[in-house]
This record gives sequence, C-alpha cells and structure tokens, in this order.
Amino acid sequence: MVDKVVDQKGTRAVAEAYLKFLYEEPSQVLVAQNYYRPRNAAVAQRFASRFPQLELATIGDFGGWPEAQAKHFADGGVFDRIYQPSGA
Repeated sequence: MVDKVVDQKGTRAVAEAYLKFLYEEPSQVLVAQNYYRPRNAAVAQRFASRFPQLELATIGDFGGWPEAQAKHFADGGVFDRIYQPSGA
C-alpha cells in the first residue's frame, strides 16, 4: 500500500481491509493450497510437508527499510550499478 496513492484516491480503508484479509487464516490456506508459502504459523504447520524448512530473511536483516532503500535503491545504489538498460 502506498500512502500517497491511497490518500489521494480515498481508498485507504479498502486497501487496509484487503491487506488484513490476505493474512487471515482462510486466505493463507488458499495461498498454501496454491504452493505459495503462508506467513500464518498455524497454516504453515498444516502445510509443512509441502514447504521445506528454510531460514528466511526479512527486511530487518538488511538494516530495515530506510537503510535498504539508501543502499540498494537510492541514486547510485546497488540497483543503479547492476541495472543495464537493453541496448546500452
């Protein structure tokens, strides 16, 4: 959800309700049934045979959003250094 967009369009309540819905158990079951790893611990346990145990990274492992944004996506960041437009 992008704050500026939902505020401009007046859709914040709908966007927040949708995000909440995505992480509720019925939605997470649907996610797991379609071979996407669920975030809900109870659903993940129910589908454990489908998803091997992994040590997953979070944005916190990269210093949080402000640090990751500055390092990877700001002008001159990692993305700029590795991205090569086609035809360049």
